[in-house]
Amino acid sequence: MTKATGKRTLRIVAAGAGVLLLAALVVAWLTGWPPDGLDRETVARWVAGAGPWGPLAVIGLMTAAVVASPLPSAPIALAAGAAYGHYAGAAYVALGSELGAVSAFLIARGAGRGVVERMLGDKRDYSLLGSQNALTLTVFVSRLLPFVSFDAMSYAAGLSRLHFWRFALATLAGILPASFVLAHFGSVAVEGDFGTAEWIILGLGLLTAVPLVLMALRGGTGASQRQTEQTQHKEHIG
Repeated sequence: MTKATGKRTLRIVAAGAGVLLLAALVVAWLTGWPPDGLDRETVARWVAGAGPWGPLAVIGLMTAAVVASPLPSAPIALAAGAAYGHYAGAAYVALGSELGAVSAFLIARGAGRGVVERMLGDKRDYSLLGSQNALTLTVFVSRLLPFVSFDAMSYAAGLSRLHFWRFALATLAGILPASFVLAHFGSVAVEGDFGTAEWIILGLGLLTAVPLVLMALRGGTGASQRQTEQTQHKEHIG
């Protein structure tokens, strides 16, 4: 990607993300979201007021939650499940998350490391090194933890050698189950059916996902240290 092409891509992505965020905020304001209490009647009233713009608001807010790290994504996903049910809510959440991740990836690849470092600070250093398969697996595993914002991983992937199509597929494969789980929890919570089984599933999911993510990130850090040592050794010999 040339410098001119990168800047043009950055402007397009930024403009698209801005339009989605603005539309989501306008729809949320016009329909009185967030409500004072989250119950079936309140959610039904919000959905009726949002009409066809409700899904756009969910997608836009999820996209913005990934591109702009201070905005949490889990409450949006839970609200989407409560408003639109398991399947439609999961689809809107997954689409917004994918658009946000792709936007962050392209911003990092087009703008370069300096811009990403200023945006993320200490969170930028995920040390994404290794083969294409290893990078793809790292991105996929990182998406299996739904309650952790993955904006930093998306930006870091954009700075790595990972091919765009691999990143997009790994992200989509990882966020589909996470999106369904969050939408399911939101749906059963608003229906009053959130019981012991759901809490057990949530706990097991977190216990499984956290070690996987830590292992993937630790492996990347180890690869980074090995590459640094090899570089220093070559410089010393030279």
